[in-house]
Amino acid sequence: MTAAIAITEVVPPRALPTGPGAPLEVLDDPLEFDACTRWETAADGRQLAESRLQLSGLYCAACADTIEQALQAVVGVQAVSVVAATQRATVRWDPSRTRLSTLIRAVQAAGYDGVPDLAAPARELRRREYRAALWRLFVASFCAMQVMMFATPSYLAAPGELAPDMRQLLNWGAWVVTLPVIWFAAGPFFRGAWQQLRRRRIGMDVPVALALGVTFVASMGATFEPGGVFGHEVYFDSLTMFLSFLLAGRWLELLARHHAAEDLERALAKLPDTAQRRTAAGDWEQVSVRRLRPGDVVRVAVGQAFPADGPLLQGHTHVNEALLTGESEPLPRGPGGEVVAASINVGSPVLLRVDRVGADTRFEAIVAMMRSAMSQRPAGARLADRWAGPFLWAVLGLAVLAAAAWSVIDPSRALWVAVSVLIVTCPCAFSLAAPAALVAAAGGLARRGVVVKRLEAIEALAGVSHVFIDKTGTLTEDRLGLRDVRVMPGLARAAADCQARAASLAAWSQHPLSRALTAAGAGSMADDHWTDLQELPGQGLQARDAHGRCWRLGSWAWASEPAAALPPPFEARVWLSCDGRVEAGFRFDEVLRDGAEQAVADLRSLGLSITLLTGDDADRAAAVAQRLGIDDVLAAATPEDKLARVAAAQARGAAVAMVGDGINDAPVLARSDVSLAMGQGALVARSQADAVIVSNRPTDLVLARRVSTRTMRIVRQNLVWAALYNAACIPLALVGWLPPWAAGLGMACSSLLVIANALRAAR
Repeated sequence: MTAAIAITEVVPPRALPTGPGAPLEVLDDPLEFDACTRWETAADGRQLAESRLQLSGLYCAACADTIEQALQAVVGVQAVSVVAATQRATVRWDPSRTRLSTLIRAVQAAGYDGVPDLAAPARELRRREYRAALWRLFVASFCAMQVMMFATPSYLAAPGELAPDMRQLLNWGAWVVTLPVIWFAAGPFFRGAWQQLRRRRIGMDVPVALALGVTFVASMGATFEPGGVFGHEVYFDSLTMFLSFLLAGRWLELLARHHAAEDLERALAKLPDTAQRRTAAGDWEQVSVRRLRPGDVVRVAVGQAFPADGPLLQGHTHVNEALLTGESEPLPRGPGGEVVAASINVGSPVLLRVDRVGADTRFEAIVAMMRSAMSQRPAGARLADRWAGPFLWAVLGLAVLAAAAWSVIDPSRALWVAVSVLIVTCPCAFSLAAPAALVAAAGGLARRGVVVKRLEAIEALAGVSHVFIDKTGTLTEDRLGLRDVRVMPGLARAAADCQARAASLAAWSQHPLSRALTAAGAGSMADDHWTDLQELPGQGLQARDAHGRCWRLGSWAWASEPAAALPPPFEARVWLSCDGRVEAGFRFDEVLRDGAEQAVADLRSLGLSITLLTGDDADRAAAVAQRLGIDDVLAAATPEDKLARVAAAQARGAAVAMVGDGINDAPVLARSDVSLAMGQGALVARSQADAVIVSNRPTDLVLARRVSTRTMRIVRQNLVWAALYNAACIPLALVGWLPPWAAGLGMACSSLLVIANALRAAR
């Protein structure tokens, strides 16, 4: 019989109201902004909110500073961080003194726009931003072509061929066509410059707006009064062409940012909106995933995403965890097997018991780490931001000096040389060099199962010279594996038969060695009907088979005859006996993680020194180190011992990376220059780490190192390019060899090249 499904709640996707004039008060409902907010308690006991906002309309570090100042001016705001590269802001504020809608209005009053960092409103914001940018580019480009048509006769006509009244008519036509370019297409530059000047700040919009305004006013003066103070030359064609190039560059940059944001959104939108929950009466009801609570039982169909973390209660299936771990191969899960929210059920329908929901799930923890990383401003970006202001003041000074010098050399060219100097300079390339590459690298690593919590960790990992790796849970699994079976001399029974009988008996125990035996003998267990089962702690298992024989599985003293005082003929940790006669011994080894040996070899090939840290005894540590090819081992180590070893390496000048997963690794993770934790490790270890290897693959440590090295190489390339570009083009503009339209093309291409090069870090 099919149980009836009661539809109790349907939550359709919707976009939050945004933009000037929209009813922003709806954002003040905690249910609305809770998904983009995390709560913390201040030292004085007050509850503070830390909300993430998605911004639009900003293009450089100065824009970010403008928004920061606008938000910091709101009463109740404690701290603000705005990152221009990702167009995100993190605001810590006091809900008792202000509201989220007030923060959004402050951003809008500064000349920009913002919404809570949720998928639906962010998509709507990007759509509006894309349409506005495309329309501005269309108007500027279309009008530039028309202006070029009006300007062509002046360029092609020989002296005296173009009558003055015809030249005047063409100039008037160019002026009329340029009006929508100045009024509409150039609007964001003038608004941005005005907002920056109001706050006594200088950003990239200031020299651009100044260049556009001066060129337009001077050309209009030459149009209205030929031969007057502005001469008779007009540059409407250079103005519209420069603006077209600049808007084209910003549009392509916008596409790159939107593409990265959509990739992240697609990854984070896997959590289902609703789930089928079993009621107390045994029926099934469709509810919002926000209504799920620990202990609920939900039904997950094939192709659906799991709505929460927890064990399966019924059914065998395969689970695709590529979103969380980067592992493309579906993994088998049966009753008791743990699944994580947002992973996909690709096998068969199953029942899930909800253990963790909402922010407690592993999926939400990864989302929080990603958003935290995307909201950070790297140290390199902060350094570039500090230099952007002085650089722009220097540019304005150069433009004034150039105008003064050319007013003596050739007054007719003084204005246009100053305009070219204002246009050609581009601190945006400096400001974007580091954050654009670091953000791209963080996104690429996340798709492979390495979540970076702190963007500076990428730079630190590139400079590491010594890697300390915890053994258990990092290079080895937290379980043992059967190495081999040794049959007692003179026994006719085969080793496979002994292993099958031992696995059948071990299945009745939860001891780690019993679980290892059971796993090794899966599919080949002896079909014994055990009776009189007993398990004695510290000794082993005892049971009788169908023939009444007494079998024992455990230590040598437990399995052998009480009178047998002879030592075992070979080394083994578990022994199997029948009626007191020992038949076989089983030896165990720690199970290396897949790819552990390759990871160690690759790290050594990259020139890194490796130290194995473990709390196990020296013999077990040495055996694992030998299998991995690691020479430096610290065994039987306490947390203090590990901390001292790392501190000693740092004192020798080594840049240290620590990889661990346990609670006892937290102190050394915090002390190291850069730290990585395994995704299935202890929460305190993950919270202390700079990055989390969600995939649990040791080879991804090598991937992170290689990506970080390549990323820093890309950052250096961007910085060198920006320096060379400005060093080459500013002198050309000063000597008058670079017309305004060519300066605009160079400025746009400079920023585009930096962005395009930075995106390579995501590959």
